[in-house]
Amino acid sequence: MVNSRASRDGSVQSVDRAISILQVLARLGAAGVTDIAAEIGVHKSTAFRLLATLESRGLVEQHAERGRYQLGYGVVQLAAGAANKHNLSILSRPVCRELAEAVGETVNVAIHDGRNVISIDQVLGSSAVTTINWVGQHTPMHATSAGKVFLANMPPEQVGAILTEDLERYTPHTVVEPALLRQQLRAVRDRGYAVTVEEHEIGLAAVAAPIRSLDGQVVAAVAVSGPTFRVNEQTIPTVAGHVVGAAAKISQRNGYPKRG
Repeated sequence: MVNSRASRDGSVQSVDRAISILQVLARLGAAGVTDIAAEIGVHKSTAFRLLATLESRGLVEQHAERGRYQLGYGVVQLAAGAANKHNLSILSRPVCRELAEAVGETVNVAIHDGRNVISIDQVLGSSAVTTINWVGQHTPMHATSAGKVFLANMPPEQVGAILTEDLERYTPHTVVEPALLRQQLRAVRDRGYAVTVEEHEIGLAAVAAPIRSLDGQVVAAVAVSGPTFRVNEQTIPTVAGHVVGAAAKISQRNGYPKRG
């Protein structure tokens, strides 16, 4: 039974790694075994074995330059089967449902729109008896967890232009000082998620993490929000773990390669 389970787990891991290879080649165009192995965080021999399997099924092929690989025509055939292009809200919804169930709070997926953040989808958790419908609403970047995720991953000059504006103070807890905001954004980059507590609305706290595209760019954020008597200093570390995990799952569904 143990050996059977181990074999099954190994097979799943191999499939996961093979998909990551396809995603890496989609981003790089063509790459050697050493580079591919480094990109997905595996040994060179593992990458070579997976590439051989993918090549036998027509999903990758040898590049004109010996020792390099590129996507094969088999990928084009598979893509032709996807007649309807799924948008991010559809792509992320199953994961957001899992997240809402795990934490019991409201989950939103947001994108940035100019100087603001706009929610494109929302899933209610079991604890959310009543909540604001954030879908379609614009909220400020500097006072929301999703907004701070975007700010933390923007080019320095773009962040500088935003932080030098006259930022609105929504509550006594809203951070509007550029130096302090920059300090918070460094923390967001270091730990992989953003937190706001009563910065946009009294009694509301939120945790958000980045959703990435194939090339690693932050294209959206997934956020959990709830009342401060449930989402607070004691519970935020656990909530953050769930949010970061969900963001990673959505990113992988969106084409971002998984390491390991």
